[in-house]
Amino acid sequence: MRMGGGSSAAAALVVMVLWAAVPVVVVQAASSPALIVFGDSIVDPGNNNGINTIIKANFPPYGHDFHNHTPTGRFCNGRIPTDFIASRLGLKELLPPYLSPELSTEELLTGVSFASGGTGFDPLTPRLASVISMPDQLLLFQQYKERVRGAAGDARVADMMTRGIFAICAGSDDVANTYFTMRARPGYDHASYAALLVHHAAAFVDELVKAGARKVAIIGMPPIGCVPSQRTMSGGMERRCSEGHNQIAVAYNAGMKRRMEEMQAKKKSTKTKLVFMDIYGFLMDMMMRPRAYGFSDSTMGCCGTGLLEVSVLCNALTSSVCTPVSDYLFWDSYHPTEKAYSILTDFVYDNYVKKLLLD
Repeated sequence: MRMGGGSSAAAALVVMVLWAAVPVVVVQAASSPALIVFGDSIVDPGNNNGINTIIKANFPPYGHDFHNHTPTGRFCNGRIPTDFIASRLGLKELLPPYLSPELSTEELLTGVSFASGGTGFDPLTPRLASVISMPDQLLLFQQYKERVRGAAGDARVADMMTRGIFAICAGSDDVANTYFTMRARPGYDHASYAALLVHHAAAFVDELVKAGARKVAIIGMPPIGCVPSQRTMSGGMERRCSEGHNQIAVAYNAGMKRRMEEMQAKKKSTKTKLVFMDIYGFLMDMMMRPRAYGFSDSTMGCCGTGLLEVSVLCNALTSSVCTPVSDYLFWDSYHPTEKAYSILTDFVYDNYVKKLLLD
């Protein structure tokens, strides 16, 4: 049966209305071809899962607020800074560990983390913790480049090295574990130990640039003396911030910022960008004024007693979880919560990562 003219017009109108109701999804191009990360537990998404160390987080209650409450090896209740940065770059929602046996080619091409919880710039630190050293992370990166080359060709590798974001986050374990807890560097005072860390950190950046990286950021040390575990062990009965820890952090940050500026000055003729990300003051403000950021507690961890629990000490058998987690700046006695990381990452991205993205 043929439809009349009025019926045809009505049908067309219905189709137009239905099309108008369909949401238009605009897929924005990624700001960078890849995010490549090196460092310690702050940015380790699970590389320690498969190595012989007790420094792990692939068991409950870690992952308490992750998708399906899955403990992935991230030292957090949920996502960590590199996940948020990868998302804001438009790459993907989660930055995977390079050593994951489930790493797909697609994931490989847009970036990975080589970080290993418990490592540091001091060569003693990874040996004491039986984790992946910073030089070994660079070796894994060289292997990674060949995998990318094999999967996508020379042009993809060249683009990754030129426009990719390279981030480094380490140093806290050197101060908290190697220097203060283990007392493994008795011949160094605070200033000379900070200088040792600057020396090794600058050497790492230099090796990364020599390997071809052109956009490199190194994240400064936080007020490590104010994290819950260091308050407990070094802050006295009142659990104050440990001045010694923070003195080394401040000296390291000043020295590393200066070295990055000096290295940048020598690269004027190239397109290399070296950025020092100073998070000390911002994190200190979060710790001293937690309510201004939506937290009620910044001196205790959410896991267990909140005094010392971290890694294997924060487990489902012996540790309860605070309620609500969102009230706490720290997840365990050493690592911030997903909420805290989200706030910190916004600060880092807006103040530093954006500088790397500028041509």
